[in-house]
Amino acid sequence: MKSIIPLKGLVVSCQALEDEPLHGSSYMVAMAKAAHMGGAVGIRSNGAQDIRAIKQALDLPVIGLNKKLVQGYDVYITPTVEDAVEVHRAGADIVAMDGTGRARPDGRTLEETIRELHAQGILVMADISTLEEGVYAASLGADYISTTLSGYTPYSRQEPGPDLPLITQLKQRVSVPVAAEGRIGSPQEAAAAIDAGADFVVVGGAITRPQCITASFVNEIKSSR
Repeated sequence: MKSIIPLKGLVVSCQALEDEPLHGSSYMVAMAKAAHMGGAVGIRSNGAQDIRAIKQALDLPVIGLNKKLVQGYDVYITPTVEDAVEVHRAGADIVAMDGTGRARPDGRTLEETIRELHAQGILVMADISTLEEGVYAASLGADYISTTLSGYTPYSRQEPGPDLPLITQLKQRVSVPVAAEGRIGSPQEAAAAIDAGADFVVVGGAITRPQCITASFVNEIKSSR
């Protein structure tokens, strides 16, 4: 089993879906380089092609995932063991995956999934939405716990900003590194997540999705009239 990679500070999520203007590995490599120049300690990347390109261009840890919609299933962040292995082979140092107890397309339980990935020497980040899910994933051996899905499952806390209470509670209950991710829209919110106990913070849209950043300015201007 590989040793845990210590991450402290800011990890920048460099992702663009097919319908977004910056979709394409060359754009994501440029974005990752810019993040590195700004002081990011790691990159979170989606899809084997982008992961491979970023790893070839930068000497930074990469948290890799594979977003895949499968009809009939709510799990879409690296939904199967095969997806996780593909991400790992592309060069991801850590593989992020859905860490909830929801049904998976390959029929494996969360416990079976983590066990199989560990058997192949793959470090696992469990993306969870509640304290109970985080504690359970850690008990199964997940190497990192991330609050990525808080607010994105119907049963989790619905808040406009980062789930700071969840971060604090996780740090009190698990011994593995805790990542704060999800709805972190400003440097101040990122700092608040660290103050709440996060070992590192993952920020995506507020840095790497210009259409969303533009929309936030436009909406604020409209609301002020």
